[in-house]
Amino acid sequence: MATVKICGIRAPETARELNRLQLPIDHVGFLFAPSKRQVTPRQAGELIALLRGDGGAAAGPLAVGVFVEPTEELLRETLAEAPLDVLQLHGNETPAFCRQVRETFGLAVFKVVSVASGGEPEADPLEAVEPYRGAVDAILLDTHDPLLGGTGRTFAWERIPAYAAWAADAGVKLLVAGGLRPDNVDELLREYRPDGVDVSSGVETDGHKDIAKIKQFVERVKR
Repeated sequence: MATVKICGIRAPETARELNRLQLPIDHVGFLFAPSKRQVTPRQAGELIALLRGDGGAAAGPLAVGVFVEPTEELLRETLAEAPLDVLQLHGNETPAFCRQVRETFGLAVFKVVSVASGGEPEADPLEAVEPYRGAVDAILLDTHDPLLGGTGRTFAWERIPAYAAWAADAGVKLLVAGGLRPDNVDELLREYRPDGVDVSSGVETDGHKDIAKIKQFVERVKR
């Protein structure tokens, strides 16, 4: 069964309601890079506490910190206030950097790979991901955009199998983001069977996380 990551949580009331509902959400993402969904390390720490409630660190979804080309110092400062479980790197971080931070902090590392939409030239997927073999725990495919995701646009899904084959051979997970919604995630899972899916704007209404849409999305992935 595919894992679910809800990205861009920033409102305490959203965290409280997700804790109350106890939905089978596997990961919750917090954006520390410039974005309309950006939070501070202290805010993220407070949100993680609300998500986990009285259960402490063992309860609730894993906390994912989303960064763009962070320094080790920034990661250390962030982790001092936000108990993250996963570091998601969304920029041009090198395989050496990914390996180094994974070893330094003892946390899983997800590396984001941008995939062109159908009208753009197709790059060789192996060229993009092969250097990360042995350096990361998961590859997350997202729609190519100069901004930090959350565009609401899908990429060309027919490009997924090449990445999936590489991920299986490399022993890492393959996650898919980019324009996912409750009404299209069924098709993605049925046709391409990634290890997990990541959603942000697709479960929002007027720029705010919509609990009803989150419930619908999670139910469609987990059923």
